[in-house]
This record gives sequence, structure tokens and C-alpha cells, in this order.
Amino acid sequence: MTPSVRPDARAFAKAESVFLAGETGPVWRVVEGVVRLDRDSGPIRQPVQLALPGDLIGIDALCERRYQFSATAFTACRLVPVPLGASGPRVPLLQQALLQHQDRSEDMTALRTGSVPQRITHLLCLMGLEWRPDGRALGGEADAIRDALPTLREVAQVVDAKTETVCRALAQLLPPRSRKSGPVRAVRDWSSTAPGRLATAWAAHAAPPICCRTSPA
Repeated sequence: MTPSVRPDARAFAKAESVFLAGETGPVWRVVEGVVRLDRDSGPIRQPVQLALPGDLIGIDALCERRYQFSATAFTACRLVPVPLGASGPRVPLLQQALLQHQDRSEDMTALRTGSVPQRITHLLCLMGLEWRPDGRALGGEADAIRDALPTLREVAQVVDAKTETVCRALAQLLPPRSRKSGPVRAVRDWSSTAPGRLATAWAAHAAPPICCRTSPA
């Protein structure tokens, strides 16, 4: 354990459930990674927001209510509980939650409007991945970016697109996966940095999109 890791921090693997709607528990602060908040609608979960490093989730606990949304690790992440004693700082936390809601709602709008490549570009920037408009400059980093992303199905749900469309957009934005053996180059440690904003341009002469197969031929 490194000195910067709090002893009460809890790690969650990619796609692991953090809590379910209707449960009770503490307010959590995202220390590293991205958490997806969903509204349960029968067997389907509808994405509501993505929580980034520094964000609070489970804010219903500030009002002593059950969780309204379900939370799942969108990427591998670490969370810490926020103490709420009788004299705890509830007002500052409520203020942060209000401002955070405005920012994340703006992000969610960008993730679900515009062209699919633009939506995915915004997602990559929010995740703090080392993406550049000129995909040819990525080199081996493209492999690490692809590995850091959740499944195509999860990305498609967040950006409100079909999996085939997401696959084509990723093929347009990123160079083909490297065929070299051995570990891929790690992406930058972004846990302590602010989330990036939407990049507005990419390579003018992108390679023709190559779509992944979603089912056996």
C-alpha cells in the first residue's frame, strides 16, 4: 500500500457493483477511476451520470434517505466513505453535490448529443486517457486506451448509440491494435488531475472505419 492510499479506501474492479438503488449506506467520494450511476427501470438500467475523481456519490445519505440510483464501477476505481457525524460538514457537502450535479449533467449532455465520434472523444477526455486528435501520433498508447475502456455495450449505453456504431467510431478515432507481444504502454496516472474537456477536431484523413463483429458469421 502506498502512503497516498487511505486505509479506509475500497477498491472496485471494472463492472463491479458499488451499491444498489434502495440500499442505505454512506456518502462515498471517488478517489480514482470512474463510477456509473444508473436509474433502474425494470431489467434495464438507464445511465444517469458518470462520477469522476473528487466527486461524491450516494448523496441521498446526506438527507438520510436510501440511494436513488445504482452505482457500478465504469472503470477500476477506489472510493472512500465520507464521515457524517452529528457535527459533520453536511452543508459544504450539499453545496459540492449541487455544483457537481450541474457539471456532470453538462457532461452527460455532451456524451449523448452530436456525432458518435464526438461523444466518444468526450468520454475519452473525461476518463483522462492520453488521446490526441491525430490518432496516428498515439502509437502503442492506443492499446492501453482500448484496454481501459469498458465493454462496447457499456460504452454504447453511455453515449446512446448502437454497439456497431461505437465500434466504427473507435476504429476511426484510434489506430489498429498493435500486434506486438508483451505489455502495452500504460496510460497516464490521471487520478489526481481534473477531467479533460471535449476535443473539437481529429485527423482530417482518418483511415476508413473497420467495424467489429458483434456475432459469429
